[in-house]
Amino acid sequence: MANIVSIESKPAEGAFAQPQTAVPQAPAQGIQVTERAVKHIRAAMAKEGISPETGGLRLGVKGGGCSGLSYSITFDSQPRERDRIYEFDGVRVFVDPKSFIYLSGVTLDYEETLMRQGFNFINPNSARACGCGSSFSV
Repeated sequence: MANIVSIESKPAEGAFAQPQTAVPQAPAQGIQVTERAVKHIRAAMAKEGISPETGGLRLGVKGGGCSGLSYSITFDSQPRERDRIYEFDGVRVFVDPKSFIYLSGVTLDYEETLMRQGFNFINPNSARACGCGSSFSV
């Protein structure tokens, strides 16, 4: 995953200088996957025998769960016709058009703590989520 670089500029100087105001940022488009998640996806794909050249991780959303919608993670041997395909350090991620509506702007991370180990969806579109972390509503 590429590093993010921030470039700052100085405000104009002199009699005509205007105060700088913060411009609200639009939500991120697409899907982001952290380096930790990529590492675990790559290892799981190798264990499952999924070729990184043709296959990948499928992220989706389905109805159900405590809050109305649930995240879905599976492996797929190849993308489907209308999938959006993302690549992160040689790992491909497939998202179908219906799921993309709910997953646009999501970051997939991998969490490894004493209490929990697994993938974690960081979804700015989620209005609420249940305690298990795999169900949400918009």
